[in-house]
Amino acid sequence: MQLKFNASYFYKTLVFFAIEVLIATVLSRIGILRAYVGDILVILLLYCLVLSFVKVKNKDKLLIGIFIFAVVVEVLQYFRIASYLGFSYGSLGYILLGNHFSWEDIVCYAIGCGIAKLFL
Repeated sequence: MQLKFNASYFYKTLVFFAIEVLIATVLSRIGILRAYVGDILVILLLYCLVLSFVKVKNKDKLLIGIFIFAVVVEVLQYFRIASYLGFSYGSLGYILLGNHFSWEDIVCYAIGCGIAKLFL
């Protein structure tokens, strides 16, 4: 692993981040986008973010690591970790950590990993 800036992945990160913000704000009333597409895109965003700054030899291991990270965050949601850490409803920490465990989210994370492997 070596630190190295990759402009292509950085621009993709910015695009995915902009789409996530759009989904979370303007398009939040469209349930399928908020519930499923956002969870798929967050994997792509994390993947591109890491590859923006780190040269990775084995991208499959990176995807596995990102998937495990996402699942751990999802499990922490089951235990309502945001509330235990003192984040109030609607705060940035509460939004980032999430507040609702869902098996569907884990499926979306796996789909996001598959898309990243095939297309990024």
